[in-house]
Amino acid sequence: MQDEFILNHVVWNYVAFIFFVFLWVGYSFFAKYMAKRTHCLASVLDLHRVSWMERMMLRDNRIADAALLANLERNVNFMASTTVIIVAAVLTALTSASKWVMLESVGSDFNHYKLGLLLFIMVYAFFSFTWSLRQYGFGSVLVGASPMPNQEEFNARQRKEYAYSTGKILDQAGHAFNYGLRAYYFAMASLAWFIHPILFMFATFLVMAVLYRREFSSKALKLLVMDADILEGKIR
Repeated sequence: MQDEFILNHVVWNYVAFIFFVFLWVGYSFFAKYMAKRTHCLASVLDLHRVSWMERMMLRDNRIADAALLANLERNVNFMASTTVIIVAAVLTALTSASKWVMLESVGSDFNHYKLGLLLFIMVYAFFSFTWSLRQYGFGSVLVGASPMPNQEEFNARQRKEYAYSTGKILDQAGHAFNYGLRAYYFAMASLAWFIHPILFMFATFLVMAVLYRREFSSKALKLLVMDADILEGKIR
């Protein structure tokens, strides 16, 4: 009877882990696919970033633009620094002998794998945040190098293309930041695995549902779409 219980516990843990990976990876591909076909936070913010860069090109004074970029970089830097602290904490839990004794005392052979999953998620989030930070740095350089309004050697088409490419760099930085935040959401779901694998599956599904609602049907998205329509002249 005990052997059967252990076998069922092992099976549920494997099923929960596969379910978690499937939903995280599957949702990432789904969100990327849908972003090209319908409004979502990522696609609408892309429009606003390009519009921002087009208007930046018309200004002689770019101090406000530089301040906005610096604020975005600070937010990303904060998340990257926080992630390093979490990685250090998880590594401490994995390498401490006293922690191993505690884990074995609760009778779960999967706890070190659970900590390993949490470590992987945090490392992935760190790489996402730091890549986002670097791309915001690229964007800052491009803003600093952008043509001034009184430079007649650049025509309207060149200015528009420059604004578009700069906006796209900032958009890629935003995507990387979003991947890092998404990793945090799924890391919260992985904590439920320490309680029970079925609860872990439920928490993973709940996280996916929250992400979908915020990215595709939130009130913030509706307001962003309305503002985008105003900028494009669809609302007069």
